Amino acid sequence: MSDYRLQVIDLHKIYNNKVYAVKGISFNIKPGEIFGLIGPNGAGKTTTLRIIAGLLKPTRGKVLFEGVNLHENIDIAKKNISYLPEEAGVYSRLTGYEHLKLYAMLYEVEDIEEMIKYGAELSGLEDKLRERAETYSKGMKRRLLLALVLMRKPAMAILDEPTSGLDVYASVKVRQMIKEYVKETNSSVLLSSHNMLEVEYLCDRVAFIYQGKIFVEGTPKEIKDLYGADNLEEAFVKAVEETRK
Repeated sequence: MSDYRLQVIDLHKIYNNKVYAVKGISFNIKPGEIFGLIGPNGAGKTTTLRIIAGLLKPTRGKVLFEGVNLHENIDIAKKNISYLPEEAGVYSRLTGYEHLKLYAMLYEVEDIEEMIKYGAELSGLEDKLRERAETYSKGMKRRLLLALVLMRKPAMAILDEPTSGLDVYASVKVRQMIKEYVKETNSSVLLSSHNMLEVEYLCDRVAFIYQGKIFVEGTPKEIKDLYGADNLEEAFVKAVEETRK
């Protein structure tokens, strides 16, 4: 078995309209690690996340989960990887509890009620679960969605902009959920976010992606030191500007 939870090796993706979205990126993620894939819009982040989640096939290259090629063993992805897209939504007429029950049934677990209980605890919405999701704030909906993704304790969670559009309080709650979940389960997380404060707080290691290529990788401190920056946002701007020269 590999020492890595996930290995992305020379990944390429060319769409039918000849758009070259990903140009040979490689990175590894360890068990219990939160890894940030950071870049501007159109950099290839979402394409990469969808390939790793098993929703897209790469044009070239491979993704290994604990040493096993995901796209040759797609059931591995289904059983071990959960994906929260940025644009995910809730069913407005279902209650929070009904969401948890529906997903627990779809996951085909033996103890549905135990999974529902865990999902409720993750969400922090125990007192709101009998209310319809249409009454939830944006932050509450995002916490419910995150709980739906994490409640089956996937070995690998892919989170695309997990706090997108949330206020400061809701964002902090979501970050706490992610941090506590990883500490409790030793699961790995691949995170994409435009919020550099969030990335710096959550991620053990970070990769900057631009025009389909990874050009910097390291811990937040290593990257800040490399660019002589006070924060990751400043380092990111300097890195992109250097790449454009």
